[in-house]
Parts: sequence; C-alpha cells; structure tokens
Amino acid sequence: MAKPQSDHDRKKQISIRGIAPVEDVSNLKKAFNRHLHYTLVKDRNVSTQRDYYFALAHTVRDHLVGRWIRTQQHYYEKDPKRVYYLSLEFYMGRTLTNTMVNLGIQSSCDEAMYQLGLDIEELEELEEDAGLGNGGLGRLAACFLDSMATLGLAAYGYGLRYEYGIFSQRLENGWQAEEPDDWLRHGNPWEKARPEYVIPVNFYGRVEKTDNGSRWVDTQTVFAMPYDSPVPGYGNNTVNTMRLWSAKAPSSFNLKFFNSGEYINAVIERNVSENITKVLYPNDNMFEGKELRLKQEYFLVAATLQDIIRRFKSSKFGSRDPVRTNFDTFPDKVAIQLNDTHPSMAIPELMRILVDIEGLPWEKAWEICIKTCAYTNHTVLPEALERWPVHLLENLLPRHLEIIYYINFLFIKEVGKKFPGDNDRVRRMSIVEESDEKRINMAFLSIVGAHAVNGVAAIHSEIIKHDTFKDFYEMFPDRFQNKTNGITPRRWLVLCNPGLSDVIADKIGDAWITNLYELRRLERHISEETFLRAVMKVKQENKMKLAQYIETSYGVKVNPASIFDMHVKRIHEYKRQLLNCLHMIVLYNRLKKNPNAPFVPRTIMIGGKAAPGYHMAKLIIKLVNNIAKIVNNDPIIGDRLKIVYLENYRVSLAEKIIPAADLSEQISTAGTEASGTGNMKFQLNGALTIGTLDGANVEMREEMGADNIFIFGMTVDEVEALKVKGYNPREFYDKSADLRQVLEQINSGYFSPENPDLFKDIYNSLMHNDRFMLLADFDSYIQCQDKVSATFKNPLLWAKMCVYNIAASGKFSSDRTISEYAREIWGMEPSDFKLPAPHEVPLETGPIKK
Repeated sequence: MAKPQSDHDRKKQISIRGIAPVEDVSNLKKAFNRHLHYTLVKDRNVSTQRDYYFALAHTVRDHLVGRWIRTQQHYYEKDPKRVYYLSLEFYMGRTLTNTMVNLGIQSSCDEAMYQLGLDIEELEELEEDAGLGNGGLGRLAACFLDSMATLGLAAYGYGLRYEYGIFSQRLENGWQAEEPDDWLRHGNPWEKARPEYVIPVNFYGRVEKTDNGSRWVDTQTVFAMPYDSPVPGYGNNTVNTMRLWSAKAPSSFNLKFFNSGEYINAVIERNVSENITKVLYPNDNMFEGKELRLKQEYFLVAATLQDIIRRFKSSKFGSRDPVRTNFDTFPDKVAIQLNDTHPSMAIPELMRILVDIEGLPWEKAWEICIKTCAYTNHTVLPEALERWPVHLLENLLPRHLEIIYYINFLFIKEVGKKFPGDNDRVRRMSIVEESDEKRINMAFLSIVGAHAVNGVAAIHSEIIKHDTFKDFYEMFPDRFQNKTNGITPRRWLVLCNPGLSDVIADKIGDAWITNLYELRRLERHISEETFLRAVMKVKQENKMKLAQYIETSYGVKVNPASIFDMHVKRIHEYKRQLLNCLHMIVLYNRLKKNPNAPFVPRTIMIGGKAAPGYHMAKLIIKLVNNIAKIVNNDPIIGDRLKIVYLENYRVSLAEKIIPAADLSEQISTAGTEASGTGNMKFQLNGALTIGTLDGANVEMREEMGADNIFIFGMTVDEVEALKVKGYNPREFYDKSADLRQVLEQINSGYFSPENPDLFKDIYNSLMHNDRFMLLADFDSYIQCQDKVSATFKNPLLWAKMCVYNIAASGKFSSDRTISEYAREIWGMEPSDFKLPAPHEVPLETGPIKK
C-alpha cells in the first residue's frame, strides 16, 4: 500500500490540472483493473509495482488510441502536406506523465491511483527512459515532435528502434564505467509493431548497366520492421506518429547451411542482419567511419523513403494511374527534414528511387529532390562533420556512390560556371575530397541536395555562412537560414516543475503553455514582493527535494541554502567542464587559506556522459570525483562547498535537477556550441546563467537584458583574433597566481595522491595545447563567479533576475521554432484547429493510412 499523499500534494496544480471529475476517476479505476486482469493477467494479490505502472500506462494509452486513429483519418481526408523529420536520435525520456499532461487527464489519474491506494509518483519512477539519443540533438528532435503535434502539423518522426540506447553510466572509484541500457527488457507499452508495413532494405551487390539505365543487383536484403509510438499534442486531440525501424533478417534460411544439416548456423547467421539496430552509437560530436554506423544511416533513410513514397502514392488525392505515379506534386505534399548529416544518404537514395525505379529523367528527379529536402546543421567542430571513406561506400552502397559522383560532377560544372578559373574554390567545394583517403563530405552533399540549410542559433548560422560553409553560402546565398532552437514548455515546465507552473498560472492564467510569449506578462509583477517570494518558495522546495535525492542516491548531504550550481551536459573538452573544475579548486583554496572569511555556500553539480573511447573526457570525470572526495570530506570546508557528480545523467534526472537549479553553467568557448537547449530549460525554470557569448546565450541575453545574465570571456571575434595572433597558454599562466596554484595542484598529484601522475595529461593539454582556450578565459570566469556569489546574497535582487529570465523565455519555445520551420522551409501553416475528442463524435470507420 502506497503512503497517502499530503493535503498539500493533493491540492497542488489545481489551475493547471483542473479538478478531477468523479466519473472520469471511476472510469479510470475500472480501466486500470481491467488491464491488470486482462492485459497483465494479474490480481492485486500478486501484482508488483511495475505491474501497476504497466496497468496505468495501458489505461492512459486507451485515451490516446481513439485520438491517434482519428488524427490519421483526418490527414487522409484532408491530404495536407506532410513533414517527415529524419533523425538517427530521438531522446524521448519517459512517456507516461507527458501523455497525461498533454491529454489533460493528470489530475484524474492522480486521484484514481490515490483511491486505489497507489502513489502515482512511485509508478512514474518505474518507467524506463527511452534513451535513444546522446544529448542535445536527440532531445531537440523529441521536443520538435511535441511541438509539431501541438501545432496541428501532419508530421512524422522517423528513426531507429535501438535495442540498447545510450549506455547507463556507473562510477567506479570515480571513473566512468558503461553498462548496456536494456530499456526494452520489461517491454514498451507505448509502441505498436506494424509487421504489415515491413520494408526490404538492400546492401552490397553490384551495379548492372542496361539500355534503360542502371540496376542494383545481387544485394543482401535486411527487412525494416516499423514500430509506431503516439505523439500527443497539447489539448488539441491531435496524436502524431513516431515510427522507429527495427532490423529483421529475411524469413528464409540460407540453404547451404540448411541442406548440410547445419540448422543452428543457419539461425545464428540471421543475427548479423539484426545487429543494425542493436545499439545506439554513443559518440557525440565525434565522427567514426564505421561500417555499422553507415548501415544504420542508410537503413533509416531507405526504409523511410519507401514508406514516404508508399504514403504519397496511396493518398486520397494521389495518382489514379496504376502504371506511373505523377511525381510533379511530390514536393507539394512531402517535406523531408534531415536532422544533421546522419540521414543525408536520403539524397542519393531519393535520386536512386526516382531515376532507377520510377524512371524519371535525372533533371526532373534532381529538381524534386532539392525542393523536398532541407538540412539542419548542428555543429561546426571539424571532427564531428561526417566524411565517409569511398571504399566503404563502394562496397556497401555501390549505386549510391555512382549517384554521388554524378551529383558532384554536375555541381562542380556549376561552380566552374559561376566562378570561372577559380580552381582552388572548385577543389574546396568538391563533395568528393581527394586527400590521403578519398572521402565523401556529407555536409557538402546535404547543402547541394537541399533547398534550405539552417543553423540552430543566430550566431551559429552566421558562423556557418561566413566560415564553415563560406564557399557554399557564396554559391547559394538564398538557401541559408537561421532557426534558433527551442524546448517544449509542456515537459520542461508544466511536467517537471508543477509548483512554478501553478504560481505562474495563478498570476497570468495558463495561455503560456501553448504561447510562451505570454510569460512577458510576468514583468508587470516584478516589483510585487509576494509574487517574488512565491517564486523563490517553489525554488526552495525543489532544492530541498533534490537535496534529499542526492543524500539518498549519493550519500552526500548538501546545504539547500547554498547556490545550486549546475553543469549538466555531455562531457566534452569544448563544453569546458575543466574550467568549472579550476573554479572548484580556487574556492577550495580560498576556504583552506582563510576558513573564517565570509563565503557564500555553493553546491556544484556536474553530470553527463563521456563517449566510451574519449580518454580526456573520462579523465575529466575522474578529476571532478577526486576533487569532490577531498572537498566533501574536509571538516574545515563543512557544508560551505560541496561537489556532486550526478551519475547517469538522462532526461528523467534532468526533470529533477533543472527545477532546483540556481545557476546554469553554459561556458563553452565562444564559437563552438551551436545553440544549446539545456540553457533554455534552466532559464524557463528560473535559474540564472553564467556563460560565454556562444550559441543561444547571445539571444538569451538580448531577450532578458544584460543585467539578468552573467556573461564572461572572449567573444567569437576575440577568439579568432587570438588564434591569428598566436595563442600561448603560458602567458595567462604566468600572470595569474590563482591559475598557477590550481594547475600545479593538478600536476603535482594533490588530487590524486595514490597516483601523482594521474592528471598530467590534463595539465599538459592545458599548458601546451589548450585548444578551447580555458586559460585565456580563466580570470574572467573567476571574476564573474564572484559576481554571482555577491548577487546571491541579495535574495530579492536574485528573485527579480529569475523572474526576468522566466519572462524572457518566450522565444525559446520549440513551438516558435517549428512555426518558423513550417512557414519558411516546409511551406506549411501551423493550425490551432482542435480535432473533436472520440467521445464527442462517433469514430469513423473509413480507410486508415498509417
């Protein structure tokens, strides 16, 4: 029997959730018991908590199904233009609570579970995160799906159903250890397999020339099985679809094994095909030219494009000609968005289908391809840009390599015409790179084969126009756009911070949930001390809850009155967790030198995963944990400074951390972070940002005002100027006593007495390379952190700055981002049309096209 909720808990969020109708609660209880008995085949005597979670999940899913079917019927009847969002990552996290919020049934489910003697929060905690992404790129895709459904767009997310998602991180003596994320081990109540839409995908083989063109023959076939998950919009009864593909071997056996009696070998050989969707590649911002990764990328686009064309051909107003489809209208009905270069094989694959299979002339097919496809760039780091070795493509996808060569041949001719005699430009712009190893530059292919190319923050879009892809911008100036990233306010405020949602709704209503610009109205109340205190009371409650979680999970008792200083994201040198480490040591040294000096208490929390093969990132994790071990156990320091490493950072943990944050660390070297979305989540939840003028920080400052954000360090132009001048880290080392002391402590083994040489790689990297210029920004960072501490001592000033941050969050809604994509790239118009709920109109029984 779960512990009963307090009156306070049960009365929270009335303005957002509403009061649970008695009839709804009764029906939910009946449905819950029905699923417990008939779906799970259990009764209350033998049911586990996980059984109760599944019974609740199936109960909630019942409320989705009618809306899901009705949405697809609506799309079939109206035949709108459809957008297909292709992404190798969808970092969805948990689904249960988000679904209840978007359907408006959270209060009813809460009350139903309470009446059944169950705690809904305990059941929510049992759901496995769908961790099918590394970080920002995958989580952005998830936010975009939510917004596309909320804006009534006919949209489909296409990705891969990895059997194992991003690895689970475990700390062993301060080192990261990876464990497989077997997220499907208990089953997934939200997905529906669609074996009737299984699709063949081919690999290897050879190209055969015929009188009618080229044929790809003697291939090996793997089947793509679709699994559909519902994506509900907020309050509009629209439920879109995320379709994830799983690799399945052909049903027939290899007869050479079977006939020789080697039945077991025949079965085992099938596993090789199914490995394609076995595991998510855990590298983020690092390109590895592995054959399995290329197979994953092609598997996604090949299955998806066949599905898109099937849907196009079978649409209500599609071609009636059984012999040949009229593809003239294809770009009017289909928009394909490539989420980074991972799905860029869609361009040669679409050309192959249109030319080799549908028989279109090359020129016509190419026109269709460009009008249909658009490309989002997510990084400017050279090591992250995909460049596939030609020998890999030649073996795995020989026809596609031919098509890429021909695309490049025609493109180079166009470059030569526009810039006659500029042979160096032609060489720089060639999709086929002639270096030590011949490679295909997938970003170049994506730009050439798309009608729109966008960065994900204003400064990032300028960098790709004037630096990363300068030649291409000069060739195609009309193709380049900016689409600043956003986050969904449903998950990142309503769901994760109900207390703050309630305070905001009490003050300005709840229209902000679907129009985040409404939060500007909070500025009218910036001088109301009762409102400021209400906001900070919620923050303090969230901090106390997180402090309890940290003590239970990590055995570290932290001071809830301290600054909760958060740095959570992938561990990478450019994100500069090391700079944060240097600050930790400075604070520690100050306390040790003068224990009685005034000091603003601070709890520094770092969380994130390092790519398994990334030595320096793993060493940074070890350094953080070694610093924490010394600081946290020093009686002189007490609770004035604590360091916590948040193990296995993931979406569900972010939902606990972000509402409790006072300070958000966004400290990448200017010009390296494309946008960031964690910065937006913290801002929306009333945390202040310390950061460089990088990514979306620039636009955040514009929205909230320079007085409400802590900016330090070099600008993009200053970084470039220092590179041109010649950056010498020792110059900065020599002129800063604090910096010298900190680096010598790291180098001498102060934080690794059992192995004094352990962190020498970090010291040498900073002193002799320092690619991301930590030493150049060190003094500015420390001074800015001192300003943070001074400001925190004035609670009302801090509260006002928090409210200014919340009020300025409107621009950073993914609803705004998706509206811009729709109007300016996809040629679609968002809709506030609300479909009738299933109980309002009888369900139709017409044809449904999935």
